[in-house]
Amino acid sequence: MPAPSSLYQTQLRSLSLKARGKVRDIYDVDENHMVIVTTDRLSAFDVVMPDPVPGKGRVLTSVSNFWFHRMSGVIPNHLADIPLSEVIAEPAECELLEGRAIVVRKLKPLPVEAVVRGYLIGSGWKDYQKTGAVCGIELPPGLQQAQQLPVAIFTPSTKAELGTHDENIDFAKTVELLGLELAEQVRDVSLRLYTEAAAYALERGIIIADTKFEFGLDRKGELYLIDEALTPDSSRFWPVDQYRVGISPPSFDKQFVRDYLETLDWNKTAPGPRLPEEILAKTAEKYREAEFRLTGLVE
Repeated sequence: MPAPSSLYQTQLRSLSLKARGKVRDIYDVDENHMVIVTTDRLSAFDVVMPDPVPGKGRVLTSVSNFWFHRMSGVIPNHLADIPLSEVIAEPAECELLEGRAIVVRKLKPLPVEAVVRGYLIGSGWKDYQKTGAVCGIELPPGLQQAQQLPVAIFTPSTKAELGTHDENIDFAKTVELLGLELAEQVRDVSLRLYTEAAAYALERGIIIADTKFEFGLDRKGELYLIDEALTPDSSRFWPVDQYRVGISPPSFDKQFVRDYLETLDWNKTAPGPRLPEEILAKTAEKYREAEFRLTGLVE
């Protein structure tokens, strides 16, 4: 199979650029719609790396769309039933964006990221070691690294500006930001999405250790799932057959890059270091394997 081509950044002539995030380029279509392009950029420790991961944007789009459709009975999502060819005037641009761009509804994003943790790893593990709790949620004593939690927990964070770090917050702060009713709705739907997705993935050899969701509101105040869903970028995916309690398991996500970066003399601020070809190729391979296991699709 030929190596997928890379797309680091877009400059569309058909549409005007609305925003450029860590991974996604967003273009205005009209008052109610926009186009989200998922590039091959990779962000680690909230810093965008200078080298793209070949084909990553197509994998993320494929996996997100799979979950958006699968979970549409739980919560509506931002996908608009409009083909890309209807909003992109130039055929060459349509071809460039094939498989990595979607037309979505314009919604008002909520100012929190809805993080759900099913296993004790990452910043949650560090928090637990220091305090016996994660984001203020008390946990039983004696838990080990990567151990499954008795029940999944909702541990939201604030959304960071580009180049800065997300900040974990407790539920009281979430209520302060969203109001009680909306905060409870976000928490409950996040836990349901995670629980259903984790059960499905487990049958396909993947443990979803944790994940983050983003939500937005329409003009009527209805809640929608937006951005991306249960991808190797927004989640920690572990292979079931290599999972062990007490260690940080190997993963299908960008943890592979994070682990490499931890070996460098780098202070985790921009600019990010150049990534070796073998790291990029191995990361791309892990993303594609996660896509195949979850969706059955292969390029």
